[in-house]
Amino acid sequence: MSGFDENPFGPPTIDNPFADPAVQQVASNTSNVQKGLEDYNPFADQPTPVVNRGEPAVMQPSNQPQAAPAYTRSAQQSAVNMEPSQITTAEFQRRQEELERKAEELNRREEELRNGTANIRRNNWPPLPEKCCFQPCFYQDINVDIPSEFQRIVRNLYYLWMFHTLVMATNLLGGMALMFHSADFTTFGLGLLYLLMFTPFSFLCWFRPAYKAFRNDSSFNFMVFFFVFFFQLIVTVIQTIGMPGTGTCGLIIAISCFDKTASGTVLGVFILLITIGFGVAAAGDLILISKIHKIYRSSGASFAKAQQEFTTEFMRNQHVQGAASNAAAAAINAQLNSNRY
Repeated sequence: MSGFDENPFGPPTIDNPFADPAVQQVASNTSNVQKGLEDYNPFADQPTPVVNRGEPAVMQPSNQPQAAPAYTRSAQQSAVNMEPSQITTAEFQRRQEELERKAEELNRREEELRNGTANIRRNNWPPLPEKCCFQPCFYQDINVDIPSEFQRIVRNLYYLWMFHTLVMATNLLGGMALMFHSADFTTFGLGLLYLLMFTPFSFLCWFRPAYKAFRNDSSFNFMVFFFVFFFQLIVTVIQTIGMPGTGTCGLIIAISCFDKTASGTVLGVFILLITIGFGVAAAGDLILISKIHKIYRSSGASFAKAQQEFTTEFMRNQHVQGAASNAAAAAINAQLNSNRY
């Protein structure tokens, strides 16, 4: 068969190795296999997976946790949450009061500087009219002279002095009523003397020392105030008792006025009101001397400091310096005269 398939007119194929039909069949099979490998797609017949584009996958726990119990606020927490506005208001009020005190302190210092620059401190107490023949004797301004933390107690001390004066004036009226009712001239006479004597002396002997003590932080003036004001307290207690012949309308005289007459009852009630006034004054004395003593002890003052201040002020006094210089000059002159003869 191979002989008939050859072209008798072509070149001989005996020298061509690829002309062998067996070789051509193997080459054809190899090319088909290579062609199949090149066209093979391993992902061509795979099914397209369906992708869920919703929420991300979450692992479901095997055991579901129990729900936490509901939180309930305690009564104290509720009260704290309900009170912030009140706390804020109180804090704001406290800061406002502190700012007001600082403003008053600045005004006081400005007034002091202004008065110190102009060297003008006109006396203004007692407040008398300009046309009066008497002129004020003291300069007194609690808002200017006294530090802000002590202004309240000094002002209360001044009010207490005025209350003492009012009670003494009322005591004089009670003595006048006793004079007309039972011809008791002693109570009226002594009451008039007490009013004229105790009113200025109490101002000079215990209010002014207390005023200067708080103004200058003076231990000596504190000592003077405590010494005099303690006797003021004792005298006020005695006036409250009201022993006959002492010149005060106290409790004993008020009880003796209550008789069966209408005038005696009215007079007894009036004297009893005066007694209550003396009692209130004594209570005010006790309260203020306790407060001022507490302030004095907390300020670090002492009796030794008071002695030192007294010595310093005594030696600074111009009259004392003049008397000392005159005495020294007289002693030197006497010594020279004795040596001469």
